[in-house]
Amino acid sequence: MLDAVVVGAGPNGLTAAVELARRGFSVALFEARDTVGGGARTEELTLPGFRHDPCSAAHPLGINSPAFRALPLQRYGLEWLHADLPMAHPFPDGSAAVLSRSVGETAASFGPRDAGTYRRLVEPFLPRWDTLVRDFMSLPATALPRDPVTLARFGLAGLPPSTWLTRRFRDEKAKTLFAGLVAHVMAPLGGFATGAVGLVFALAAHARGWPVARGGSQAISDALAAYFEDLGGAVHTDYQVKRLDDLPPARAYVFDTSPTALARIAGLGDTYARYRYGPGVFKLDYALDGPVPWTAEEPRRAGTVQIGADSAEIGTALRAASREGRAPERPFLITVQPSVVDPTRAPAGRHVFWAYGHVPNGWTGDLTDAVERQLERFAPGFRDRVLARATAGPPELAARNANYVGGDIATGAVSGLQLLLRPKATPFPYATAHPAVFLCSSATPPGPGVHGMSGHNAAKAVWRRLRQT
Repeated sequence: MLDAVVVGAGPNGLTAAVELARRGFSVALFEARDTVGGGARTEELTLPGFRHDPCSAAHPLGINSPAFRALPLQRYGLEWLHADLPMAHPFPDGSAAVLSRSVGETAASFGPRDAGTYRRLVEPFLPRWDTLVRDFMSLPATALPRDPVTLARFGLAGLPPSTWLTRRFRDEKAKTLFAGLVAHVMAPLGGFATGAVGLVFALAAHARGWPVARGGSQAISDALAAYFEDLGGAVHTDYQVKRLDDLPPARAYVFDTSPTALARIAGLGDTYARYRYGPGVFKLDYALDGPVPWTAEEPRRAGTVQIGADSAEIGTALRAASREGRAPERPFLITVQPSVVDPTRAPAGRHVFWAYGHVPNGWTGDLTDAVERQLERFAPGFRDRVLARATAGPPELAARNANYVGGDIATGAVSGLQLLLRPKATPFPYATAHPAVFLCSSATPPGPGVHGMSGHNAAKAVWRRLRQT
């Protein structure tokens, strides 16, 4: 009998498997698709030689993850690559604000009226960032806070809505860039704890940047899988799991799946009936014959580029997708241009480009024209650079990855109390009503992103249970 079986080879499932194997447990991993990866994959979606990331592409949480930093992933081929600027946010007048590794450079891009405010907001947390991020991403009940005072100060700043926090800024550049940071988790700007979301992304950039993985996000998953196999673990791909009886006998079963899928497989009934799924996304991957022709200079040097004319436009787009049930006319876009820093991603002189906008959960329309009209506002001539495009709306994303219910790449709404209390209000979110079954996906704290911390935290709960039996 195995000690543990892990179902789902996304970053969290892989991390949970590694953490258990590192501690001497016998572990097998089962994945429905023919390769590992989940939300961290790389494929030729458009033309030969153009390597795209179907989901995640830039990794501010990955490089800052306490779980990943404790593992020897560089020995297994993971290399982080940094553009000159982690992120840029252009404006219709041809200017741009930036999120730089330097707090001073970032503050200066907002203008003199907001530079000091921004520095006062982020600088107190940076000296204690490593401890803060460990405390923030390890809660709840898997570890006691190492620095409860700093964590409490962070909570005071971050738990109110982001709109409260941005009232400190006087000009639109700072407000807009910060609104864009919050929108990465598809939460309405006025929601509970959205200030913390923006602060985490800003602090992550200042601490270690927003890199891409050399060769694509698949390198993260491949490094985790290779390390797991070196630890004696077994990986089984092309293996569909419809019920617990499909799996070999084990003392514990750990699921990197949506809560509703787990309930169906493990026979947990309506345990997660109240769990909410959030907006979907419409994703485009481009093969380009040259770099994106941004009007502003700063986006040409950035790995990630946010697209939204101002904070009001971003808020309108988020409300349309999350509350009004319609696709926005001017979608807020998150874009990544990996080939700015990674020449392995496209043939010489060519580029890959990644973009998505928010749409209602399960939406079946085509957002391509709206996305490209937005891009043309800030990069005139963009369409002329397109050699090929691959599009994926909510149905296609859900078909590729069963965790993306209705196209929700966060595996559950990141709004209201569900931002922190996932998948339901309990001090033990990784455990289930079945004593041998655990959940480790992004539906558990600390939530979405390629960081492995949900898997790390769940593995702690599992090995504590195994040592008691």
